[in-house]
Amino acid sequence: MQEEHIPEVALELPAVLAAARAEAVQQDFGDEDFFRPLQVLLRSLDEEASLSPIGRFGQFTRIVELLENRLLVEHWIQRHPEILEEQIAAPVVIVGLMRTGTTLLHRLMACDARFFAPLWYETRYPAPPPDYDFTGEDPRIGRAEAEVRQMLAASPDLASIHPFEACAADEEVMLLEHSFYSTVPESFAHLPGYARWLEQHDNTPGYEYLYRLLQFLQWQKKRRGLRAQRWLLKTPHHLHHLEILLKVFPCATVIQTHRDPLQTIPSLCSMNYALSAMGSDTVDARKLGRHWCDKFARSLRRALDVRADRVGQFIDVPYAATANEPLRTVQAIYEQLSLTLDEHTRDAMAQWLLDNRREDRDPHHYTLEQFGFSREGLERDFAEYRSMFMS
Repeated sequence: MQEEHIPEVALELPAVLAAARAEAVQQDFGDEDFFRPLQVLLRSLDEEASLSPIGRFGQFTRIVELLENRLLVEHWIQRHPEILEEQIAAPVVIVGLMRTGTTLLHRLMACDARFFAPLWYETRYPAPPPDYDFTGEDPRIGRAEAEVRQMLAASPDLASIHPFEACAADEEVMLLEHSFYSTVPESFAHLPGYARWLEQHDNTPGYEYLYRLLQFLQWQKKRRGLRAQRWLLKTPHHLHHLEILLKVFPCATVIQTHRDPLQTIPSLCSMNYALSAMGSDTVDARKLGRHWCDKFARSLRRALDVRADRVGQFIDVPYAATANEPLRTVQAIYEQLSLTLDEHTRDAMAQWLLDNRREDRDPHHYTLEQFGFSREGLERDFAEYRSMFMS
């Protein structure tokens, strides 16, 4: 889209609500608790993000799509109130800093039919069209595949950082995004005001809406004939709110992956820089680096406190184990989950590994210095975490 053809948009609550309702099947959002974080996000995007015209239009469009999704979700729930009777039983939740093997572990374990896993297209568009009867190809898939192609065309470096696939297991952080309690917007733009607001306010409403969306997705998957027993979830976002995760999902088992922050923090900054550059011509790499380093340093310190009170709910997995011996690592995890890794599932995992070799993607290049980091500084910022898990 050429800049002279980009529509002007107002990053204001009435404008996005009106746009979402314009062609919606219903006008009622149900619970409107999300209005407040959305207002903060819109103000931060408008005043702080230094968005290009295409970045501004892209953010407006994404927010409108999220609101359209919410309206469609409520439409389905009103038609099928039994959706809210679905029970989310004892999910397995993979957390860890970005670049610690969470995606590899998640997609490998998602080969097991005993797990429900959120797919990328489901997290982006959790509600199907109102006339979809769950037979034939889901129209959301083509829409999601087109979006992935557009993202990779706009920022080719993303392909070397994260394997974006419309039908692969992916992060439920994009489900949390629908409540506007998530770090997704921060990944696409510099939003210090919104980030502060999220850290200073209770994020429980976001996790309660996540539960609601998982109920809806579980109902859909059963309609398609899937008969799993529990959810397999994954996102580094949960490190910021482990106490809320375990309040809303009290029977969850958390698999925490570990890798030295000296390697992971610059890498995750590289990914978020690539995302931000799609919507702004003035991304400050050092400011971005400081934001994400400080954010995860604070969150890891809080996570250690949460873990101290819930030792039995955590399984620790070093990155080297996942990267070097993935099937043996899964076997060890299954033993702690009291699950049997049967031959059929093991074969499916082995085939997935053959089909998804890391060496088939371009190498991911970044340096400490480009984000204003030094080895000494990162060692200081993550000293307590490194002393527990890197020794």
